[in-house]
Amino acid sequence: MHRYGSRPDAASDISRYFSKAVHLSQQETLGEVVVELLREGQRLSRRSICAKLVYRLEMAQTPEQDAHYRELVGMMFQR
Repeated sequence: MHRYGSRPDAASDISRYFSKAVHLSQQETLGEVVVELLREGQRLSRRSICAKLVYRLEMAQTPEQDAHYRELVGMMFQR
């Protein structure tokens, strides 16, 4: 039975984020974040991925890194 307003499962959300990542470096970064979260035993969700990306954004040391992480965080909020 289909419920209106139900949320898609986390796996399809995460898959969608990877498909939006146009550049290989974006896919690599998202892959690193996912692996970090899994190794830390954290739940894999949009919120956990965003939190990890925001942390990396705060630690960015170059304008290129800053732009890279800002773009990835922005992707997480697109539908």
